[in-house]
Amino acid sequence: MKYSIEKVATLIGARRYGQSEGQISWLLTDSRSLCFPEETLFFALRTQRNDGHRYIDDLYRRGVRQYVVEKVPEHHESLYPDANFLRVPNTLAALQRLAERHRDEFLSGVNGGAERKVPIVGITGSNGKTMVKEWLYQLLLPSQKIVRSPRSYNSQIGVPLSVWLLNEQTEVGIFEAGISQPGEMSALRDIIQPTIGVLTSLGTAHQENFRSMEEKCMEKLELMHDTEAMVYCSDNDIVSRCIRRMQYKGEKIAWSRYDEKVAFFIKEIATKESDTRITYVYQEEENSYTIPFIDEASIENAITCAAVALRLGLTPGQLADRMPLLEPVAMRLEVKEGQRGCVLINDSYNSDVNSLDIALDFMQRRCQQPMADGRHPKCKTLILSDIYQSGTSAEALYTQVSELAVKRGVERFIGIGPELTAQADRIQVAEKAFFTDVRHFLSSDIFAGLHDEIILLKGARSFGFDQITEQLEQKVHETILEVNLNAMVENLNHFRSFLKPETKMVCMIKADGYGAGAVEIAKTLQEHRVDYLAVAVADEGVTLRKAGITANIMIMNPEMTAFKTMFDYDLEPEVYSFRLMDALIKAARKEGITGWPVHVKFDTGMHRLGFDPVNDIDELIERLKHQNAIIPRSVFSHFVGSDSDGFDDFSAKQFALFDEGSKKLQAAFGHKILRHMDNSAGIEHFPERQMDMCRLGIGLYGVDPRDNHILHTVSTLKTTILQLRHVPAGETVGYSRKGKIERDSVIAAIPIGYADGLNRHLGNRRCYCLVNGQKAEYVGNICMDVAMIDVTDIPCAEGDQVEIFGEHLPVTVLSDTLDTIPYEVLTGVSNRVKRIYFQD
Repeated sequence: MKYSIEKVATLIGARRYGQSEGQISWLLTDSRSLCFPEETLFFALRTQRNDGHRYIDDLYRRGVRQYVVEKVPEHHESLYPDANFLRVPNTLAALQRLAERHRDEFLSGVNGGAERKVPIVGITGSNGKTMVKEWLYQLLLPSQKIVRSPRSYNSQIGVPLSVWLLNEQTEVGIFEAGISQPGEMSALRDIIQPTIGVLTSLGTAHQENFRSMEEKCMEKLELMHDTEAMVYCSDNDIVSRCIRRMQYKGEKIAWSRYDEKVAFFIKEIATKESDTRITYVYQEEENSYTIPFIDEASIENAITCAAVALRLGLTPGQLADRMPLLEPVAMRLEVKEGQRGCVLINDSYNSDVNSLDIALDFMQRRCQQPMADGRHPKCKTLILSDIYQSGTSAEALYTQVSELAVKRGVERFIGIGPELTAQADRIQVAEKAFFTDVRHFLSSDIFAGLHDEIILLKGARSFGFDQITEQLEQKVHETILEVNLNAMVENLNHFRSFLKPETKMVCMIKADGYGAGAVEIAKTLQEHRVDYLAVAVADEGVTLRKAGITANIMIMNPEMTAFKTMFDYDLEPEVYSFRLMDALIKAARKEGITGWPVHVKFDTGMHRLGFDPVNDIDELIERLKHQNAIIPRSVFSHFVGSDSDGFDDFSAKQFALFDEGSKKLQAAFGHKILRHMDNSAGIEHFPERQMDMCRLGIGLYGVDPRDNHILHTVSTLKTTILQLRHVPAGETVGYSRKGKIERDSVIAAIPIGYADGLNRHLGNRRCYCLVNGQKAEYVGNICMDVAMIDVTDIPCAEGDQVEIFGEHLPVTVLSDTLDTIPYEVLTGVSNRVKRIYFQD
């Protein structure tokens, strides 16, 4: 769909400045994701910490001519003579309004001379939204043309960008709606205008912003108003109670395992070794289907999908045919180290044009920075399979694919599949090759020649792209640490929500990003514009600089032997003693340096490191003022017990000491000296003590230090079952015969030990891991490279995945068992454990 700039102005009620003609196909809210400037409309969104108006000048130079703004730039006629500015009171509201009007434009009323009302499915809930959306897509795709939300585009910005994808060929729309606080759903409801509403499971996500689960449920149910039908599970008492309260007037398609009177009754669930058969009663007719999954979440999500699909017109026979073909949903984009110096971006099994553009944008951004070892990739390579059932002709589809690849800077294009091979001439990338299947590609000289490049893998599941990943992936330990970059950003934004717009943020990524890997963490934090990164020693800062990190970096424990390194790599040291300060001044003078920024540390009660803010302050000011080699950029101290109410009186004394000393330091200098004392716990507990900056540490990695509850899980440590062994009662397992077996048991060996960071004190049934969602205790002593676990009552097989800690087993379970803190467990994960990074 294309809109003239004149029509856009009318639809959003904007006042237009500029008279240039323009056609709009693309909406842009993030200047870094620009692809087709000639047909792009940029919305200059304002947030607490950023303002899209500041990127207008850069975007104009890059070819963008159409803007929605709250303030028209001064002298726009001379500075931007070919631009159109559509002025509105609120750019986010205008974005949402445009999507709403776009949804109205051709999905209700007359289109092409006939009444055409396209069913729209709106999905909300705490868990399972993306899974239900993708499985519905798989179930309906063989017979209908579907438009759905890309990835997890379910926010106030993501929903309008998703709805904008609706076009004349659309036969069904499927959109997610996610909310995190009260009052957000009404805007999303107006944009999506669903005809069928779906409520997935209700969980604790974002519960901190709601007074009760009932309040959160009622907010989610706002999506259902005015829908023709609603699908939900009536076995949840809170959901049922809230639906009665909202007095819903549409068709209630409730499903239940216990109540035979509901519209969709689940009569039987029969789980076998690798699949589940579900027998149901719908419209007084009993039928069944089988899914190739056995976990509870998949079973519930499949039931929800079945109810929606039948309501949309699928027959029970079609449902029974298609359910066994459901594929695992790759809801994340993984970054892995590959062989021969390559970096792999694995986005397989999610093959369509919209998700291709998102993945190409991610690759382009990653290519703007060096890799972890400082090298730049010599080539940006896209390996793509045929794209099935796109709703457009092959000629138009692969012309669009080519345009995207060229615009996103792809230098080598490898197409796999008969359709891509037939359309080879439409791909305009300079270096290209085509293969009918994966097998021919893997045996080719092209595959053998891949080295020192960044490779995006994007293929339909039927092509078996996992074979390519298997061949290209660096072969290391079977134990992996998965790092969810989206979860880290969620945690960052959670703590940012406590801050005033002007308060700066320091993010702690010492100890290799608390074990998660400092480089990828730093790249993501830099993209989200944190003000400072902090590491422990200079070498950690050098690693970040070599990886392309340009953000300000603070060195918390500077070594006197590393001053030259800090100067060479633009690293800002902490100073905590006169001895250290004198040595730093001497080193700076030797290099001819003046005005090097330093961060002055006060000891207000930790009694670890720092100047005394009372007894040292006069001498500190005197020495700083009588030299010009260094200059105080910030002054800070540490709360001893901001995580506990019991230390509040002591914290108040600490703050009073710091406040007095830091103000005296500031008064002695004409430039602004940033003051900071709040850490992760302090950000929540002492919002009145934010001052100029706050330091975010363990909270960034998903642990709330106030009560140790998990916010959003960033790191998940996983391994696999190497071997299963039947051990009779009376035998022992492991070194020193510590693991006494009381009954005939099945013992699994897993390739993780204390050399990987699995503490020996977790052994001998003191703690457990998860196998297929069930607790499996550690048996006997944990060895250096292997641990043994009891899986006697757990259905499992060799090769099955084991979760040591993560999404389903909080790291705090391990730290509580060890009588320690989560920091120790996270930072203890060995470097020989491979890190895999992904984003939803």
